[in-house]
Amino acid sequence: MRAELKRGAYTAAVNTMGGELVSFRDEQGVEYIWGGDSKSWTGQNPNLFPVVGNLMDGKVRISGKTYEMARHGFARRTEFAVAEQGEDYVVMELRQSPETLERYPFAFVLRVRHQLIDGGFSTRFEVRNPGKEDLLFCVGAHTGINCPLRAGERFEDYRLVFDETEDAYSLVPSAQGYVSAQREHILDCTDTIALDHAVFDRLDTIILEGLRSKGVTLRHKDGGRGVHMEFGAFPMVAFWTMPNANAPYICLEPWHGCAAVEGETGELADKPHVICLAPGGEKGLEYTVTVV
Repeated sequence: MRAELKRGAYTAAVNTMGGELVSFRDEQGVEYIWGGDSKSWTGQNPNLFPVVGNLMDGKVRISGKTYEMARHGFARRTEFAVAEQGEDYVVMELRQSPETLERYPFAFVLRVRHQLIDGGFSTRFEVRNPGKEDLLFCVGAHTGINCPLRAGERFEDYRLVFDETEDAYSLVPSAQGYVSAQREHILDCTDTIALDHAVFDRLDTIILEGLRSKGVTLRHKDGGRGVHMEFGAFPMVAFWTMPNANAPYICLEPWHGCAAVEGETGELADKPHVICLAPGGEKGLEYTVTVV
């Protein structure tokens, strides 16, 4: 099922499959969300839960028992229920089921609220623990933005401009998609990363943590329109486009958690930025995307 949202001249659409926002258009009808294709990436804007990234050999240990789970978890390939809906917002809800309990032995309630705001949209993750034991999870977004946004432009015409000047190293994924010990100095006392497919062909993903910035702007080098993502609630942010594909999109990804780290224990409880919710506890995390 597809929920249609409207606020003034802005529109959006959200699918119950994966609970993800799959369209956002401005007052001029410009589409910002990547439409997906079989050549470079069929995804659009998946919700990452209860893990982010690849697990070591596709497995994770929870309380001494091993479970298998796909990259980025199961939420993105699971049907959500519509919990609430208004003209400019919808709340998608996912709860444990016999299928999820085979891969993830926790009772949980995941709500994803997509809302149109002035000049953009917000996505809020709300996780509640209805069980009798601590709930462990990671959560994040993988928002594909069309890049370029207009005819006649190129991917390389765009820049990622952070709110603050940064001196930061990117975590470098291994060939298996794990976080390796290697680091690359991606922000050398600057606020800007010039987009270049060659960088993603080599690194696959730019992964940053501990930034001073609370947001980043994707914009044309000549001051053209783009988007600003506010990600300050998340300790990590990543940027990805399919390597060796010259794909016309860039994913802006706020993360609370990351892929397996080479040499890790494999225990979910030991993963970087894993969240632990006590019984009855709730956790909310939000990011926003606005047109600039």
